[in-house]
Amino acid sequence: MLISLHAVVPRVERQHRLIEELRATAARPLTSASLAERTGVSTRTVERDIAALQDAGVPIAARRGTGGGYAIDARSELPPLTLTPGEASALVASLVAVGPRASASAQSALAKLIAALCEGGDDGRREGRGPA
Repeated sequence: MLISLHAVVPRVERQHRLIEELRATAARPLTSASLAERTGVSTRTVERDIAALQDAGVPIAARRGTGGGYAIDARSELPPLTLTPGEASALVASLVAVGPRASASAQSALAKLIAALCEGGDDGRREGRGPA
């Protein structure tokens, strides 16, 4: 089954925006209505996206009742990742497909991936020292 890139990119961008909103306000939970208003989607879409992010392992907590909502631990950090060159290239292709709409975080990640790919795969070809 082929999945259209046009269908995936908006969802990924939306989910990234949710994470960024939650990180920016980590001191207090945000309701689905507040997140919907901030991201320009319905509360149902926010709830679906939050569930997908939680299923993917993003540390988003749901608190019920007055003062409740969704919160993410701003102190949470990713452990070091080891990607194969193919995995890194796939991420680069995905980020390039997003193009100029990519967030600052996505653009930073793209630059780091490209630098790592160029550094890790230098066999002399970039400067004309090796075989073509």
